[in-house]
Parts: sequence; structure tokens; C-alpha cells
Amino acid sequence: MPTGTYNRAVQKVLVSACLLGADVRYHGGNASIDHPVLRRWAGEERLVSACPEVAGGLSTPRPPAEIRRPGGPGSVPLVVVTREGKDVSAACMAGARSVLELVRQHDIRVAILKDGSPSCGSTTIHDGTFSGARVPGEGVTASILRAAEVQVFEENRIDEAAACVAALEEEAASTRTRRSGGPGGS
Repeated sequence: MPTGTYNRAVQKVLVSACLLGADVRYHGGNASIDHPVLRRWAGEERLVSACPEVAGGLSTPRPPAEIRRPGGPGSVPLVVVTREGKDVSAACMAGARSVLELVRQHDIRVAILKDGSPSCGSTTIHDGTFSGARVPGEGVTASILRAAEVQVFEENRIDEAAACVAALEEEAASTRTRRSGGPGGS
């Protein structure tokens, strides 16, 4: 069997750049978190960092943006606008596509994203009124990644993401063993 065909060294994990300390948030800061799993994964060279909004061409700092749905909650199409009403939907979509390409390039199946963001929100997003209120929903990038069968977790669910990574690696190891004719293989 050619080297690398079925033997991936480690399952890479996509993480919002702001969670890893990059000053890419709309206000020019970050949302850095210190978690033992992230520290271990960094040492194992598993982490792939990305900010979809910056990848889509938005500056740092930048005006805050929220998702508005012209026809109300649940309607399509959605639009991402700044408080001043500037439509930044195209930049958010371009960033999401860029992150999806990164995910495909690294064969990533798990992502940890900054919740509440119009791009990375995975359980909640701001309600589009710039009042600080959140509603159930997901951002542009989180939605695109889920559609590509990436398991998306918010930053408060890192332990669940770690369990998912472990299960994926166990499944891959079992598949490699079967294909190589090892225990349980043919």
C-alpha cells in the first residue's frame, strides 16, 4: 500500500482564528481561549486557523455585521449587513468558500467556531437589530461547513469536539487495519 493512502497522521481541526488569539474580530481584538485540548492539539500540529470574514476581504477592525433575513426568521435569502446598512454578504460568502477550500485541502471533518458571529456562529447569531440580542441560528461559514458534512462545534464544546476527533481517528485506524489484512481484515 502506498504510504499515506490510508494512513493520515492526525485528524486536523479547523478553529476560528480569533479563538486562537489572532486579532481578527470586528473590534480589532480576539476571543482567545485557553483550553488543554487546544494546547495539546497545537503541539500535535492539528490546528488549522481561519477567519472567514478576513479571508473574504473584510478589514480588521471593521463595522459589526449581523444576519438579516428580509422575509423574517427562517426565510431565504439571508443578507449580512453592517449597522450602517452596508451589505457585506458577498464578502461573508467568499470567506466561507475560502474556508471550505481549506477544509477540503486538509481533509478536515471537525471545526470549532466562534458562536454568535455572522460567519462562524454555530448555535446562535445576533438577531439583526444590533441590540445585542441573540437568536438560534448559524452563520454563513458554519452553515456551509455543515452542508459539507463537517461537524461544527462552538467554543464552549471543545471536549465534545475532542471526543468526535477521537472517534474519527478510531474509525480511520479500524479501516486501515481491515484494509491491510490485520485483525478483522480480509
